[in-house]
Amino acid sequence: MTETTIRPDIVAAAAAMNDRLPFSDSTDESNVRRGFLGALHPGQVRAADGRIVWDPDAWAPVLAAERPELVNPSLWRQARLVARHGLFEVTEGVYQVRGMDLSNMTLIEGRDGVVVVDPLISTETAAAGLRLYREYRGERPVTAVIYTHSHADHFGGVRGVVDTEVPVLAPEGFLEHAVAENVYAGTAMARRAAYMYGAALPPGAAGQMGAGLGMTTSTGTVTLIPPTLDVTRTGQEETLDGVRFVFQVTPGTEAPAEMNFFLPDRAALCMAENATHTLHNLLTLRGAEVRDPHAWAHYLTEAIEMFAHDAEVEFASHHWPTWSGPAIVALLSEQRDLYAYQHDQTLRLLNQGYTGAEIAEMLQLPPGLEQAWHARGYYGSVSHNVKAVYQRYMGWFDGNPAHLWPHPPEQAGRRYVEAIGGAEAVLRAARRAYDEGDFRWVAELTGHLVFADPGHTEARALQADAFEQLGFGAENGTWRNFYLTGAMELRGGTAGTPTTTSSPDLIAQLSLAQLFDSVAIRVHGPRAAALRLGLDWVVTDDRGEQTHWSRLSNGAFVHGDGSCREPADARVQIRRQALLQLLSGQSTLEALKKSGDLSIDGTPEVLTRLLTVLDDPDPGFAIVTP
Repeated sequence: MTETTIRPDIVAAAAAMNDRLPFSDSTDESNVRRGFLGALHPGQVRAADGRIVWDPDAWAPVLAAERPELVNPSLWRQARLVARHGLFEVTEGVYQVRGMDLSNMTLIEGRDGVVVVDPLISTETAAAGLRLYREYRGERPVTAVIYTHSHADHFGGVRGVVDTEVPVLAPEGFLEHAVAENVYAGTAMARRAAYMYGAALPPGAAGQMGAGLGMTTSTGTVTLIPPTLDVTRTGQEETLDGVRFVFQVTPGTEAPAEMNFFLPDRAALCMAENATHTLHNLLTLRGAEVRDPHAWAHYLTEAIEMFAHDAEVEFASHHWPTWSGPAIVALLSEQRDLYAYQHDQTLRLLNQGYTGAEIAEMLQLPPGLEQAWHARGYYGSVSHNVKAVYQRYMGWFDGNPAHLWPHPPEQAGRRYVEAIGGAEAVLRAARRAYDEGDFRWVAELTGHLVFADPGHTEARALQADAFEQLGFGAENGTWRNFYLTGAMELRGGTAGTPTTTSSPDLIAQLSLAQLFDSVAIRVHGPRAAALRLGLDWVVTDDRGEQTHWSRLSNGAFVHGDGSCREPADARVQIRRQALLQLLSGQSTLEALKKSGDLSIDGTPEVLTRLLTVLDDPDPGFAIVTP
């Protein structure tokens, strides 16, 4: 296409959605505005070097106008709700900074200061949010921090709000999961997150229109302060700065380590990310462990029984609050039914022999959930959630032997193109499908041709056209971002990977075992296959020393605490910080030896040989092309 256009099929689907959904219900609009105190003017948040890491004003001109045809009407409605930014009063003594990152930061006033809950992704946005709060509520010191769960948008900005030692609370297992998720597969997750959140797309009608959970992610500095107190059980009560908190631990729900809490003296319930105003992911498109909707539904039932009937307001780590007991019970009950329904119906159908892809086309939510705005698929979707449930129980294989050993995309692409009759035949079929409005088939057909011949400009252009139509029609913000980012890359643009969560703070919190795990997943197996290397390690820091062993054989790097019966080739004594610098490429063996931070007894070449078989991850790998 020479200019941005939209097909009649997409326009007709939008009109049908307008007729089908309760757009006249203004409850959410009223709740979004309720308690508003003020916003940043201008809204841009900058890093120390002057670059903009967050710009809520970027969407304002588009969202202030009438809905453009290039945006799904339901997603448009959600974008207008989540884009509103500023400081809001939730109830007496409880405030939220919303719309200043993907997530919310909650501030709970205590006797001497304020308790900060979930300090956003970046230090820059968290600091800006705290400044905004203090503009309206005074220079109250931060007296404690709470992380509700182990995702980076709920802890990354902590050093923007805290520069002294204060209590830091988190659910049990928080540190292990926060570090492992962002380091082990962090490069691949960050790459796909660039597509998921539309980081390279310009805000606007033909570009980025939010991610459903928030508008997008900030691109500032990610930090981490380790928790000083673990919340280990439901019903655990803690008093912070004179405020009573009653916790509910919810492992395996939206995050592997997560918790809700109730403020009994303020009748306020925080549901973390377990109940928001969207259908959430059971498997996020950026990649993660598959979540457990059965456990998720169970913990929502438990929260209703424990807290909801005593609550006057419910708030969460994303979106806007819900006020009044009956509305809170309704929200949590419908959210509970939402996850239970997807879990149970997927299992019912897979036990009748249907595959994940088939169930995803069959399953529709019941009318009571279909009409609930908070159950719409802006961030998760029934389609990819159903496939996640299938994967959780059945794995990647659908049981059909034809799918047991398929060709990889490039080889399959060449074979498909040849079988169809060559590139021109593929293009004719794809153009016919495009004219018929079957954009999914266009994307699949041209995808084979692009993988068979990545330089085929017509195939790339036609697939980009199809991706755009699918994106313009998508109710799900992350689907829209994936489609439009894919189209941009096919046309020669660069998606980039603007944010990394494997920051120095996170890497510093790796246990020694996790640190050596991160070495194991970088070993280039074929290059290392003939090597047999044994190293014993003494790693020292201000807290003392730890002994560890590692052995490399048959391309596998194994390790453990203490000593190993098998003799080592060398013994390495190293400062922990020096080990981090060595493994990250920030320093060399020679420099560390010279500084006295590293010494080797035995055969010194062994460590050099190990380092030469470590692969560096690729933060910019291709996604829509080979």
